[in-house]
Amino acid sequence: MTVPGDKSVTHRAIILTALAEGLSTLSSYCRGEDCLNTMRAFQALGIRIDETPDQLTVHGKGFWGLTEPNGPIDCGNSGTGIRLLTGLLAGQDFFTVLTGDESIRRRPMGRVVKPLREMGAMIAGRKGGELAPLAISGNRLHGVEYTSPVASAQIKSSLLLAGLFAEGTTRFTEPRLSRDHTERMFQFLGIPLTRDGGTVVLQGRPSVGWAGTVMVVPGDFSAAAFFIVGATIIPGSDITIRNVGMNPTRTGLIDVMNNMGANIHLLSQREETGEPVADLRVTSAPLRGMTIGADLIPQTIDEFPILCVAAAVAQGETVITGAEELRVKESDRIATMSAELRAMGAQITEKPDGMVIQGLGQAGRNGRLTGTLKGHSHGDHRVAMSLAMGGLTASTSTAVADTGCIDTSFPNFERTLATLLTAVA
Repeated sequence: MTVPGDKSVTHRAIILTALAEGLSTLSSYCRGEDCLNTMRAFQALGIRIDETPDQLTVHGKGFWGLTEPNGPIDCGNSGTGIRLLTGLLAGQDFFTVLTGDESIRRRPMGRVVKPLREMGAMIAGRKGGELAPLAISGNRLHGVEYTSPVASAQIKSSLLLAGLFAEGTTRFTEPRLSRDHTERMFQFLGIPLTRDGGTVVLQGRPSVGWAGTVMVVPGDFSAAAFFIVGATIIPGSDITIRNVGMNPTRTGLIDVMNNMGANIHLLSQREETGEPVADLRVTSAPLRGMTIGADLIPQTIDEFPILCVAAAVAQGETVITGAEELRVKESDRIATMSAELRAMGAQITEKPDGMVIQGLGQAGRNGRLTGTLKGHSHGDHRVAMSLAMGGLTASTSTAVADTGCIDTSFPNFERTLATLLTAVA
């Protein structure tokens, strides 16, 4: 099987090829609504992008080629899209309004607005810029030294995109390394970027732009995660997921699952567009609980919901700490997964920064959830897919409501899953 192209890489590829000189092609890109909204944003900003199901062709207009849109830009459900665009547009010479769906309008924006204002950005928004919609009056920016209180690729990427248009040097430090897709893509395109220990250093306003290019987007590891866990916990499974991005800042789930007893094998390891890629073969295996601390959270941040499912059916106790960042994702994922899995028979104690899960498994085999006819996604695509995987282990049928949100990251998820189940049958 394959999974959609990496969502994080697709966002960044659209942004940076729009700023390139000339034609670029993005193949195997993510066609989820989040990335399509970023594509539409750049079309509104004056960039021609030709779309087919397999490829985007971006007609880049150079470093200063964006133009003022005719109306507000709707980023949909994408926190990555709105935060990265905020950084990019802060340094332009025109006015923009960024908004999104109900979920986005609840999520914290001050974490990027505050450091961007330190760079000279003029940004207004609800609650003083803490919430979208955000109104951005492009301004001359200057480099800044910023130490982030949290490890966040969105904050880092927003400041690096602003730093491209700033005068002087931008230095960004974070407590732990967050996903580094932006840094890798800068380096792939030849944009001057260096690392000084735990700090990323960018010289603003490069004297030479970058040319259009050909990009092959690797499969999204976060999408593959549902099938990695599913194949592990459903007896008799044996699947190979091809062309999966294996960026080490993203693959903490592999380490966690292997420590829990999973059988995951990496095949044909290689590189695409500056990103490591491999095929993953996964066979079913009994799992045991473990402790997952703050050091692993940045590398498993998107995989937390499906990791909870694995822990719920494992043997023994799983303790998750240092995960308070999950309370401000598409949903409060700590509260949501605790409530939904408890409704399916799991034994979970919620904590302010994580949870304690008493696994249902016994020696040598994984346990089974009881299923539910009232499962709710809470509008969160990763919760919806996780509950579907959990339901496959259950002793009764499971219904998950409001699953349209899955299209934000994994169009055809249901069809992909049904194909595997048909193969098993």
